[in-house]
Amino acid sequence: MIRCIVALFAVAALAGPALAGDDGEVNMKLATVAPKGTPWSDLLERYKAAVDEKSGGKIKVRAFLGGVKGDEQSIARQVYKGSLQMGGVSTGAMAAIVPDMDILELPYLFDDFAQADAILDQVRPIVEKLLEEKGFKLIMYSENGYRSFGLKGFEGDDTKERFIHSPADLKAVKMRSQESPVHVAMYRALGASPVTIAVGEVLSSLQTGVCEGMDNTPLFIQAVSWHQAIKYYTVSEHIYQPALLVVNKAWFDGLDPEVQKAIVEPALGLEKKGRKAVRALEPLLLKNLEKGGTKVYELTEAERDAFR
Repeated sequence: MIRCIVALFAVAALAGPALAGDDGEVNMKLATVAPKGTPWSDLLERYKAAVDEKSGGKIKVRAFLGGVKGDEQSIARQVYKGSLQMGGVSTGAMAAIVPDMDILELPYLFDDFAQADAILDQVRPIVEKLLEEKGFKLIMYSENGYRSFGLKGFEGDDTKERFIHSPADLKAVKMRSQESPVHVAMYRALGASPVTIAVGEVLSSLQTGVCEGMDNTPLFIQAVSWHQAIKYYTVSEHIYQPALLVVNKAWFDGLDPEVQKAIVEPALGLEKKGRKAVRALEPLLLKNLEKGGTKVYELTEAERDAFR
């Protein structure tokens, strides 16, 4: 597995600044779709505090949470152009600019968290190189986690269960897809009808019937309230989705070396803590879904094999 992924990245690898004030302060704008009150926003707050301490207050980080600067692809593009200095986005969103990031979102690529961590750590130099070639610098890995399927009930029949036991259960179903070739191709391969919809429009799209379902992690769907429109959640864990905290490389390269250290070094101790915080919540979040009226079903190994 590791050799295969390294080989894929090896093949792929071959294939505007913030202003410093008069007093030497460095202003850094950071954006993410992650809402306040989530492990992701907590991680960024800890990172901000650590950067402030490390820089002696010289670096002023202003965080824009909850998608106020646009969806993930928009955030990635703004970092690319330099209107934002830093952004936290999924690898799927980053693939809009660095297409090879989609390799990391192939369905059932990783067997579990331990394997995901080991492989991501091993291919990190390649990930860094691919990002740098497109004008980004990787500061920290994060994660969205394992995505699973969520569906509304059958229209006109609230008594019939609508879990996804096999690909046949997705045939012709209008599923919201992340704007990623891998995600769209996955749905088409499963027989579904994918509809690419930005994060901020998914809830209303579910409520109005533009789409009938979606896939994401228990944490994310509750953080952005998609669970309000979902009646059935099938724990398929078909895609492990990493995330990236990146800066505009041209901006970063123009900074004083001590300022660069103050941006990079605080992330070193927070990366694993961030992953751990996201993972620790999942059992509780699945219970919360059920308490809120969403029925939850976990695929058997035999059922899971049908999707591989």
